[in-house]
Amino acid sequence: MAATATGSRLEKVLKGGHQAVTSECGPPRSSDPAHIKEKGELIKDHVDSINVTDNQTSVTRLCSLAACIHLKGMGLDPVLQMVVRDRNRIALQSDILGAASFGVNNILCLSGDHQSFGDSPQASNVFDLDSMQLVQTVRHMRDEGKFLSGDEIKVPPSMFVGAAANPFGDPFKIRVPRLAKKIASGAEFIQTQCIYNLDKFEKWMEGVRARGLHEEVYILAGITPLRSVGMARYLQKNVPGMDVPDELIERMKGVDKKKQGDEGITIAVESIQRLKEVEGVAGFHVMAIEWEEKVPEIVERSGLYPRPNID
Repeated sequence: MAATATGSRLEKVLKGGHQAVTSECGPPRSSDPAHIKEKGELIKDHVDSINVTDNQTSVTRLCSLAACIHLKGMGLDPVLQMVVRDRNRIALQSDILGAASFGVNNILCLSGDHQSFGDSPQASNVFDLDSMQLVQTVRHMRDEGKFLSGDEIKVPPSMFVGAAANPFGDPFKIRVPRLAKKIASGAEFIQTQCIYNLDKFEKWMEGVRARGLHEEVYILAGITPLRSVGMARYLQKNVPGMDVPDELIERMKGVDKKKQGDEGITIAVESIQRLKEVEGVAGFHVMAIEWEEKVPEIVERSGLYPRPNID
């Protein structure tokens, strides 16, 4: 196994040559941690690490850091999602240290949805740093043992650093160069946008391999099961950067309404089975928000269970 830089289970699985499985949990709009713990319990045996979203869609929730601490206390390997929308560089560096102090060993650096989508559209954006600069910041703190100010960190944070990638946004020709920039910033793993157009994703991966980027970063392909034809239509028409082919909508439409969720699960399983064979795909990020109980079935049917034993 390649040398690891952190105590991250996700890093150990990937560097051990295994295809990794991550999933995702959204914290509650409450101070009660029971909700996030229940989600963790549902999927803990079928994934290597669990992302915790950071006020997703700009809606105020229990903070990602606290939710990660609860999951860590259950013996899980959480991935702290951190957006630059809400914090300046002082707060970002402070929260990185706070997470590391509780043994949270993974971070996913993101921009964050615009506040106009959420419950406080009058809120101010911060964006003191962008998401690539946040990646650089975590790597600087970990590898150089210094704050952005240049001051020394006596005990640097031990974190495996990730970023997101959208293979489908327009213009398509900049998608691979943008990934290259994130890798140059210091990203060690990538979790992609939900994949429904497999042909286009495979074309993106061809560009990734042509530049040798698959040898510089671990790419986890994003999988979100469709619950209904209505969800498929909504994603196609209303979510920027989402590519849902018409034939997928037709397939969902051809199934009885009560069985559309089952068909969505089958499509997710088929997608994983096909993408498992694509060179450069290092694993899968299964996003079944508020449908976490289906993650074990998807992982098992896809041939990704049991998960590897990692010391």
